[in-house]
Amino acid sequence: MRHLAVASFVLVLALVTNPAAAQERSLQSVLEAELAGFPGHAGVQVTHLTTGEEAGVRADQDFSTASVIKLTFMVRAYQMADRKELDLDERLTLTRAHLRHGTGVFQYHDAGLQPTLRDAITEMIITSDNTATDIVLMKIGGPAAVTKWLTESGYPRLASYGRPHDYRRDLLALIDPAFAALTAEETSALMYASDRNPLFDRYADLFTGPRAKWIDVVRDPANRQRLARERDQRTSLDRKFWLGSMTPQDTARLLESIERGTAASTASCEAMILALRRQQLGARRLPHFIDLPVGHKTGDGGTIANDAGVIYARSGPIVVAFFANSVTGSYAEAEDRIGRLGQKLVDYFDRR
Repeated sequence: MRHLAVASFVLVLALVTNPAAAQERSLQSVLEAELAGFPGHAGVQVTHLTTGEEAGVRADQDFSTASVIKLTFMVRAYQMADRKELDLDERLTLTRAHLRHGTGVFQYHDAGLQPTLRDAITEMIITSDNTATDIVLMKIGGPAAVTKWLTESGYPRLASYGRPHDYRRDLLALIDPAFAALTAEETSALMYASDRNPLFDRYADLFTGPRAKWIDVVRDPANRQRLARERDQRTSLDRKFWLGSMTPQDTARLLESIERGTAASTASCEAMILALRRQQLGARRLPHFIDLPVGHKTGDGGTIANDAGVIYARSGPIVVAFFANSVTGSYAEAEDRIGRLGQKLVDYFDRR
């Protein structure tokens, strides 16, 4: 008992004499414990914007972003709008050629819809709309321009690799080399055909004559299985099939700049925060187990479950950049684990 009392006294003394280090180790231990059993390759960075306390696990490693890269498109668009290089009130007339396979609502509307560029940015964030994303991305210069801007802005570990249809075309080319030269419109059409999505009906006129056989190729059960298998592996492990590359650490810095109002003008940062807080996806991730506002952007793939955002805790904003690639087992379980981390972070900071 005497030895136990002495050990306890030494521990208390250490905490009192160096509380900051103790807090950092404590937050670090929370993150390490949560990621230790995570079903996949995961990394995270957490920063409390009021206290400045921060910690991370594999926070300086590169991860496949999936749609989290769209955060960078939003920031660049608003910066360009601040400089009068973009008109966010510009109306866009959507045609079949604009539509992109995957997430989003614009693809389900009639041709001729006329959202504003601001609407497109909003949908790019809250529904991760790929049609909106491609429009915004090309309005701001394309992937190479975004990567150059990120490097010049102090984010050399953040990069945009391609447009939403690029990796889908490359996946299709693994099934048939003839698909390597597909246009964006043709790529979306064949992905809809593979999914047996009724949206393919809009594209039937593109696949007559010799091209008619392409529909049979993408709908072949063996090819559909291969397409899913290649997507699951390559979008996590092969950079050629990544939408972008981000580290948790630099993603957290970008989110912090938005929250603090330094990423763009005050009005633009407020608009970005509002969009993030209107998020319609990822309910099973950071917000899942907490009754607090959360502004965030998800990134999904066959084996990718990312979430990056801000939890508005009573103690102050908590920035969380969580990336999970090569997820194994139950995808829902992985999402729930991200939600449990959010809950434990709120408990850690708000109960101190």
